[in-house]
Amino acid sequence: MRTITSDAVIEAVASLCQEANFYLGDDVKEVLQKSLEEEVSPPGRDVIKQILANVEIAAGEQVPMCQDTGVAVVFLDLGQDVHVEGGYLYDAVNEGVRRGYTEGYLRKSMLGHPLGGKNTGDNTPAVIHTRIVPGDKLTITVAPKGGGSENMSAVGMLTPAAGAEGVKKFVLETVKKAGPNPCPPIVVGVGIGGNFEKAALLAKEALLRPLRQPSPQPDIAEMEQELLTEINKLGIGPQGFGGRITALAVHIEIFPCHIASLPVAVNINCHAARHRSVTL
Repeated sequence: MRTITSDAVIEAVASLCQEANFYLGDDVKEVLQKSLEEEVSPPGRDVIKQILANVEIAAGEQVPMCQDTGVAVVFLDLGQDVHVEGGYLYDAVNEGVRRGYTEGYLRKSMLGHPLGGKNTGDNTPAVIHTRIVPGDKLTITVAPKGGGSENMSAVGMLTPAAGAEGVKKFVLETVKKAGPNPCPPIVVGVGIGGNFEKAALLAKEALLRPLRQPSPQPDIAEMEQELLTEINKLGIGPQGFGGRITALAVHIEIFPCHIASLPVAVNINCHAARHRSVTL
């Protein structure tokens, strides 16, 4: 049994909250740069150039790349041979979020009550997803999620008869309905299978995959590419100004499901596809 202190968790989460908001991943920057070469719309090209310039300013000055620093979504891969001492693990995560957002001067967006409650003042509580895994390490991923893109997401309970074509139709309709609202070019996370809540979690987890890294399952990888092509034919374009690049990537995660169900979830992320991880 390996011991990790709650103080180590607090420090890690605080740093990740700031790093995720200040520094866009190299994978996203590379795809944005490639998209600049592919975009033919002059307004669309200007938008991508401004996004890339904004990313460099944020990193250089250590300021948020977007004013909406989001809900602090935290994924914990907790080794079954890890013991956390010094305090409750979730309390440590929330203390890390509090410190990271307060000391990093990040916008606090969480309401204490969903129906018009008072702002909690420190962006807590975090939304925490924990998975017990083999080993004696703890991997923490912080993925700030802005409200604009999250609001454009959707879950559909399709019938099995809808099949792959029904899934693709649902994804395309969701993106088309979203239009410019999620600040395209977007990253589209899709979850297929499980049940109502599992599909949504799969879609969220799909956003953590390195950009344009295909699914290891050939049929799903093919669907990802097909959806990316079809989404980019919608003509929404960067920030809705029209063009070829509406989405940077489509990532799909799947899970077995009940014979009577075909759950599908779409979790849209804006171009600021933010997440940072560390293993303790």
